[in-house]
Amino acid sequence: MSDADLKELDGWHRDFRAGFPIITAHPGLAYLDSAATAQKPRAVLDAVQTYLTTANANAGRGTYPWANRTTELVERTRRRVGEFLGDPGGSGSAVHFTSGTTEGLRTVARDWLTAHLTDGDEILVPHADHRANLDPWREAADLLAARGVRVRIRPLPYQRGSGDYDHRALPALVGPRTRFVAATHVHHVYGGDMNVHRLRAAVGPGVPICLDAAQSVGHLPVSVSDLDVDFVVFSGHKALALPGTGAVWARNDPRRGPEFRPGGWRGTPNTVGIASLEAALDALDTAGVDRIARWTTALTARLTEGLARLAPYEILGCQASLTAGTDVQRRHSLVSFRHPAIPSDDLGFILFSHGFMVRADTLCQAGADETEGVVRVSVHGYTSVAEIDRLLDVLASLA
Repeated sequence: MSDADLKELDGWHRDFRAGFPIITAHPGLAYLDSAATAQKPRAVLDAVQTYLTTANANAGRGTYPWANRTTELVERTRRRVGEFLGDPGGSGSAVHFTSGTTEGLRTVARDWLTAHLTDGDEILVPHADHRANLDPWREAADLLAARGVRVRIRPLPYQRGSGDYDHRALPALVGPRTRFVAATHVHHVYGGDMNVHRLRAAVGPGVPICLDAAQSVGHLPVSVSDLDVDFVVFSGHKALALPGTGAVWARNDPRRGPEFRPGGWRGTPNTVGIASLEAALDALDTAGVDRIARWTTALTARLTEGLARLAPYEILGCQASLTAGTDVQRRHSLVSFRHPAIPSDDLGFILFSHGFMVRADTLCQAGADETEGVVRVSVHGYTSVAEIDRLLDVLASLA
């Protein structure tokens, strides 16, 4: 991705940006925290308003028209999620709504993983990804331990300095008792695709893989037909929908374990959130997720190349990807960095004084780096080239 992509997609970007009322209403502010939550397009806001003023009711409870329309909305959006993720259907797969990625991963851990592990089994989990993709698996092991079932948690290895999983070290960790792998699609700190296909090659065809797709769904094309994983979990609020909704897609391949069925009484679903998710997926399809990915990857390349020329800054992740014209995979949507003399939270305040809204803390990262703060700039299709260039000017002045 290069400046050529930015020039080619300039007209598309202007049209896309114009659809976000909060962005157009604040021309002096640059929202650069889309990895935390994405802004909402007018199409989503209109869909929410229409639902709440024409058909607001509980789903699966009543037989009157509003209730029937809400029930159909929930089921239609369930099918819509599968279509958006490239599920061809007809294979026993299913979509279940949750409050977001964290609850989705916890549901897989609590209601599915604990049901079929036995004493002495092993699971591989990431210890330097978002803590939402570590804590649930630890909790599952604790629940099993309370029942007298001992499960060994083995950490996924990482390549030093790149932020990617070390696929070369994986075969030594995989054994006959390996029963499950938890992984991340796009890393929330380093921005790289974690190359899940390498995990599949290392663990073989029979081990279930659960994918945290919070930073990929809605930001780049995600196809479960191409990804040989068993669960894809994501949050709606990072994909243009309202907070409080998300989904778990389950392959339900009987060769890799039992069918995924969330346990317990589910209660009232977040119907307005589901309405927003349907509208968000439609908006993403209309805009073209491939174009969003091209735009954001080109923007992050522009930012990393500019930062790499500013000597004081330390850019996290693969250093080979900082070189202009490199063949190394670029970052997706986000760049994390530090200034050697300015604490990250202070740098975040300074940047806001110049009109930039960025994330500046530990980014909920698990593992050894969790106490080291960073500044994360994360973009979307509504982020402009001018905003990135102006940010680089301010960072240069601080350098």
